[in-house]
This record gives sequence, C-alpha cells and structure tokens, in this order.
Amino acid sequence: MDRYYIENFLALYAEEIQGHVLEIKEPLYTEKFGGDRITKSDVLHVEAGNPKATIVADLTNADHLSSDTFDCIILTQTLQFIYNVPAAIKTLHRILKPRGVLLVTVSGISQISSEDMERWGQYWSFTALSIQKLFQEVFEPDKIEVTSYGNVLSAIALLHGIVTEEIEQSKLNYHDPEYQVLITARAVKE
Repeated sequence: MDRYYIENFLALYAEEIQGHVLEIKEPLYTEKFGGDRITKSDVLHVEAGNPKATIVADLTNADHLSSDTFDCIILTQTLQFIYNVPAAIKTLHRILKPRGVLLVTVSGISQISSEDMERWGQYWSFTALSIQKLFQEVFEPDKIEVTSYGNVLSAIALLHGIVTEEIEQSKLNYHDPEYQVLITARAVKE
C-alpha cells in the first residue's frame, strides 16, 4: 500500500531526480524516475556486503562523506530505522549540493516489520507535523514541503495486507489528514 503513495510522490518530483543521485540500499527509484537525467548514481548502505552499495556509511555518523556532493538524495522508508533522526537529517543536508533536493518518505500508520525490527530496530512512526519540525531544525522552513498520503480505507488495507490492486484508485487517492499512512518531504538546501 505504501509503495503506491511513494511512487506517486516520486513521480511528482521526477524532474528533480537528476545529476549525481544518492539512494539507500539499491538504485530502484533513481533508475525508475531519473532516466537519462542521471550523471552519476551512488547507493548507500549502513553495512558492508551489499553488492549494489557504492558507499558504506551510517547517516548518523558519516563525517567521511564529502559535503556538497549530491544533486538529489532519495530516502524512502529509512528514517524509522534510525534512532538518531536529527543527526541523519544533518548529514543529509550537509552532503547535498547547494540547491540540491532531498526526497524523503516515512511511515505514518503501519505495522511493525519483525524482520527489520530484529535486524535494524524500528524506532519511529511519524506524522506530517513531526517531519516538518525535524526538517526545520536543519533546512529553511520555506524550502520544505511536507505532505501526508492516506485515508481510513488505505490504513485498514495496509494493516490487513491488502494490495493496491484490490482497491479502486480513486479511493486510494482520497486524502484524509487524520489517517497518515505515508508522510513525504521535499527539502531543498540553500
């Protein structure tokens, strides 16, 4: 269910997925939405052993990553697995080039992933307000756009494991801010 909203969000900002792009774990969305606008693609993973990773780093402690490097960073469904979210956001801001774009998605209403919980820890569920406040600690407030996606039907469907193909698209697209299934942020570095 959340992938439907993630892809809608990234499609909305696809033109900004260009230049030197960083994505976490694999270049799935870089390739899908960046196309020939990509000049260089890097993949970050927190531990060695991921064959798709070009960078091994912990976003909360990544002084070895060069500042002002990336034109775009795609960070989908990652912050909930990082305990020190403010430190990660500071790193993301630092490694973006000036006028670089950070495209972020995080879980709002969701079930806990027991596999991820055991491996990484799953620390947070967010709201649009919490993401706005976290990003305003680092990015200029007028350079941040936070949006929530979802409604009671999509929240129930997600929790029951119902896939998007089983629900009419118009019902998925209905927005009810009281049922934030997915929260997105677009932040631009000054």
